[in-house]
Amino acid sequence: MSKQDKKAAAAIPGETVAAAHTDNRPRVRPWKVCMQEAETHPLEPFFQQAVRNSYEGKLGLNDPDVTGYVAHLLCEFSDAQNLYKVRDAAGHPIEDLEAMLRAADPVHGTAPSFDAERSVRKHIGDYALFVSGMYPEAAAPGSRRRVAVATLPELIHVGKESYFIVSQFNLFEYEQEAPLFARLSDWFERCILGLALVREDLKTRKALPPPIVN
Repeated sequence: MSKQDKKAAAAIPGETVAAAHTDNRPRVRPWKVCMQEAETHPLEPFFQQAVRNSYEGKLGLNDPDVTGYVAHLLCEFSDAQNLYKVRDAAGHPIEDLEAMLRAADPVHGTAPSFDAERSVRKHIGDYALFVSGMYPEAAAPGSRRRVAVATLPELIHVGKESYFIVSQFNLFEYEQEAPLFARLSDWFERCILGLALVREDLKTRKALPPPIVN
């Protein structure tokens, strides 16, 4: 791995930004690796069922890849610290959406490589989807936050755009998962609605306290 890609890997702790490969060795789809890891999460069966009930049962969105990805996202963000995995040069979490976008820009921002752009954009898409669907009040005018507030339309725009950008990384180790992110971009509003239904279900069950969205 080059020095540039090592810098990219440091952009999001816990995630390794892989360098582009030119060989034909078989590779495991990265998002499936994430989901396999999520299976050890104690909330995984609960979220898998909740997302399926809403996405497939209520919205008719029958895409196991999408429902599996969203269930994994809920497991990951059940720890609020994971909402702010993008770090600045000093290692501090970036909480402002505009600052996240600068961290994802390899031309005019601080992303050290295009692989880093993909990694940060993926996180931005996840963040925008989660906040828009599960805690839209965090983006409401007058919400008490320590940092600048992105509006709900801004989150939707940035989320769709970020997943689309991720889908354009469609070669080598990213080839197989690129269509998933294209669908997440195309169906972003439906995915938000599905998460809103999950939220209502959780409210009924009173199953989980909300994470702190700064």
